[in-house]
Amino acid sequence: MQRIVKPPRLSHNCSLLFPPSSTPRRVCMSNTAVVVSSVRPYSVLPPTSDPEEKAILHRMMRVDHAGEYGASRIYAGQMAVLGRTQTRPVIQEMWDQEKKHLSKFTEILGENRVRPTALLPLWNIAGFALGATSALLGKEGAMACTVAVEESISEHYNSQIRALMEADPDRYTELLQMIKEFRDDEMEHHDTGLAHDAESVPGYWLLKNVIQAGCKAAIYASERI
Repeated sequence: MQRIVKPPRLSHNCSLLFPPSSTPRRVCMSNTAVVVSSVRPYSVLPPTSDPEEKAILHRMMRVDHAGEYGASRIYAGQMAVLGRTQTRPVIQEMWDQEKKHLSKFTEILGENRVRPTALLPLWNIAGFALGATSALLGKEGAMACTVAVEESISEHYNSQIRALMEADPDRYTELLQMIKEFRDDEMEHHDTGLAHDAESVPGYWLLKNVIQAGCKAAIYASERI
């Protein structure tokens, strides 16, 4: 992953004010003027005039949106096969969380005019097919798929967290908080899959490695297309 280039720091003497019933404001003193502005007048992505930083952040959001979209389609496929079994509540709970993640990334893309990946139609079909096919192996197959996918997504989020922390953790506070929260949800899904006998499906390690190879390819493609 590319490094995020830090934007120029303010050279003024700045302090934070917390007036009653308002958001924090930054007051910057120079020799000629006092400038008052909101500290974070944005939701998750900080505004930037640096084209390289903008491109990297947009790439991050594009691939994260694609990942959550694909995960949601996987759970839809699993529900199509196992929706009338005792496994339904487990899958439904994980699917509901993925829908929330997807909704947030869709909101971020709209707010920041980020183009979604052109591969969404492919992930629509491939995700559903993977979920349904794994579920045809039974509950254990579906959970093995969940373990493989969620582990891949968690590792991907961890790489983004490291990049943002190395760049400027203060500047990316909201973005880091969101990604960490979503990463923790994915790890919870991973652990749920293990708790529901994912490793007992025949050919577990082969199945897991094949799915994760597909996930890595999908991440690479979604960042660029």
